[in-house]
Amino acid sequence: MLASFRIKAIDRQQHAMYDREPFENEDFKRLQLFLYLVPVVGFFPALWTLYRGKGTRQQKNLSRLVVTLALGWLLGYILLGAGANASESLSLPLLITSSLFTSGYFLVNLWLMVQLWRRKALRLPIVSKLGDRLP
Repeated sequence: MLASFRIKAIDRQQHAMYDREPFENEDFKRLQLFLYLVPVVGFFPALWTLYRGKGTRQQKNLSRLVVTLALGWLLGYILLGAGANASESLSLPLLITSSLFTSGYFLVNLWLMVQLWRRKALRLPIVSKLGDRLP
């Protein structure tokens, strides 16, 4: 009787292993979060996650943060570039500011990747509050 119980338990474990969806692995979900944090490129899968409305709570929260951060960077980059083109005397300072702004965006994404790797909270003071207003 005990042997048949063990066989049934092993059989259930094997069926559970094969019945699982391939994308429900925790490591895969964490890799998806890293993909969201790739500067510029990660914006598109994050936006797709928000558009579909599916995903874990952590994926949705990080997607909101990434979309807000990327749109803020894009807006700043465009405005600083337009200001540099419009003004001859302020062209160089605005271009330097634009490059520093872009470097900051990349460094923030890198810092968020490190925080994800260390399994810490992925929040930014102002950006996360703005991102929480997204659907």
